[in-house]
Amino acid sequence: MMTVIVSPKFRAVIPKKIRKDFSLVSAQKRQVPGDKGRIAFILLRNPRKMCGMLKGIETSVPRDNDRL
Repeated sequence: MMTVIVSPKFRAVIPKKIRKDFSLVSAQKRQVPGDKGRIAFILLRNPRKMCGMLKGIETSVPRDNDRL
């Protein structure tokens, strides 16, 4: 686990190893939810770029007879 320091302007530098491991680049947009003392960085993706992302996934789901 790495430690970062938050500046007086509430900025923190993400360590180089983390940037490399998660392919972070400048100007990427991320959501930053916080919960129970944790902060997460979630990549915002363009829905058009996700086309075909689930190609080959099994979509048949067993259903009860009274369901569509």
